[in-house]
Amino acid sequence: MPWVQIENVNSFHPSDERPALRRALFLLLCLVVALPLAGLLWRVLSPGGWTGWEVAVAALYLGTLPWTAICVANALIGLLILLAKPDPPAFVVPQVALPPGPPLRTAIAVCIRNEAMEAVLPPLARLLGGLEAAGEAGRFTLWFLSDTRDPLHAAAEDAAIAGFAAARPPGGIPVRHRRRADNTGFKAGNVMDFLDHHAEDHELALMLDADSEMSAPAVLRLVHAMRADPRLALLQQLIVGRPAPRAFPRLFQFGMRAGMRAWATGQGWWQLDDGPYWGHNAILRIAPFREHARLGLLPDGSAILSHDQVEAVRLHATGWRVRCLPSEDGSLEGNPPALPEFLARDVRWGAGNMQYRHLILRPGLRAMGRWQLAQAMLLFLCAPLWWGMLLAGIGNALIGGGATTPMGPLAALVLATWLGNAAPKLLGFAELLARPDRAAPYGGRAAVLRGAAAEILFSLLTEPVSLINKSLALGRLALGARDGWAPQNRAERGVAWADAARLLLPHTLLGLAAAAALATVSATALLLAAPFLAGPILAIPLCVATASPGLSAWLVRHRIAATPEELAAAPAAGRTEAMAPAARPVQDAASHG
Repeated sequence: MPWVQIENVNSFHPSDERPALRRALFLLLCLVVALPLAGLLWRVLSPGGWTGWEVAVAALYLGTLPWTAICVANALIGLLILLAKPDPPAFVVPQVALPPGPPLRTAIAVCIRNEAMEAVLPPLARLLGGLEAAGEAGRFTLWFLSDTRDPLHAAAEDAAIAGFAAARPPGGIPVRHRRRADNTGFKAGNVMDFLDHHAEDHELALMLDADSEMSAPAVLRLVHAMRADPRLALLQQLIVGRPAPRAFPRLFQFGMRAGMRAWATGQGWWQLDDGPYWGHNAILRIAPFREHARLGLLPDGSAILSHDQVEAVRLHATGWRVRCLPSEDGSLEGNPPALPEFLARDVRWGAGNMQYRHLILRPGLRAMGRWQLAQAMLLFLCAPLWWGMLLAGIGNALIGGGATTPMGPLAALVLATWLGNAAPKLLGFAELLARPDRAAPYGGRAAVLRGAAAEILFSLLTEPVSLINKSLALGRLALGARDGWAPQNRAERGVAWADAARLLLPHTLLGLAAAAALATVSATALLLAAPFLAGPILAIPLCVATASPGLSAWLVRHRIAATPEELAAAPAAGRTEAMAPAARPVQDAASHG
């Protein structure tokens, strides 16, 4: 669809929500966070005059400051709503009475490409069974949208889906399957091809990925909201990690869950009808999506990879509502099983998000849509800014420029900045600790504290490694690399020492070199940088350990970072045995992504 100027026929905001006021308050809160940090930066760098290295440090820090402020502002607003409102999701996305009329026909669309169908099908069986038990079978059709090209994978996929369909009860939800002849446009092209040629008798489409899992009540809540608000084009539900026995996804998703709950609740309060789309665990209205969210090619002829947010801003631009329901209930996904897959996913997402530079100034978008594209790029651009700041600080120390730096304010700046960037998950943990009823599904407040402590240590070690990897990936993109959008490995696995070393040796060498340089200057400077450098230095053993069955079984046995879904899945006596990871053959880290 051409990018043309579009008239915004209506903002469609309910009168009592006052979006302009909410956004002004959000901006004010961001300034309240950012200005003291900028003042503290000045206090750290200004004594003794400015060196060129210090100017670089200041410029790089100021580049990261918007992200820090956004983290704090979203999390604070989210925490206030989570603590003050009995049903925060309903406060963010108000439910209204259902209008009269027939129910909306909904296609459950599952995008697959070279997937292990034995993992894809059981969650879908549970969803269909729940919808059928609720008497909703006549409203839904399950569609598998396949982009699988390998003949062996395709044959196995066909057989698995045929067996799944044959096992469904008579009169149940129909199961359909189609495979494209080519993969034009990747996932976005797959979805639009389905909407163009196979969805004519449906009004809504529930979008699921191969690792998605949704409950029948969650799906029916989304359908209800779409029927209640005919100007709602897309409703994105919050997504949390499926129960994971392996250490890496287990620890990662424990913090991500707490952070996203606070972040999405706060963001939903001020973004209102200009919400995000994350590509799955969401429901869309087919007619406006097909008309307004059709994507063209980029100027170089390539397809848009991170399509979901672009589709959302296209819907915003034409006056359709896009909302995020910040509810965890019944909406799950799988997370990368080990550090190599996590880093590979970051590379894919970074390549997609950086394409937004071609789109952000196109005509027809609203200011909020442009900001969302900028924010998506900022998430990845902060990585080289952080590492550039550290390297500039080391350069300044080596020439003696840090001799007059006040260590107290520097330590305060480092701590305050870390607290700001970690604010969503820290305040998410705080919500659970402040509300015993919400901590109870996690095993109580003591269990939340144990999980939070383990996750904070884990993230302190892994996040600097991720920042290095993002920086290297952006560097390759700047030099013209095109990594594409490869299929993902979702299976649990171990990581061999040799594979971890081959992947992470550059990260380790950078950490060691930075530590050695600081050690020659000041023990205090090395101590302040140690939390940032420990992860890269330990990246190889960290990668192996967090994929190992031993550590994983220990975490499960002690219920550290256990989620409510895990604790509810099995009786207490059999939970450890049920969740304990089995030994699996080690696979080559370079073969996945």
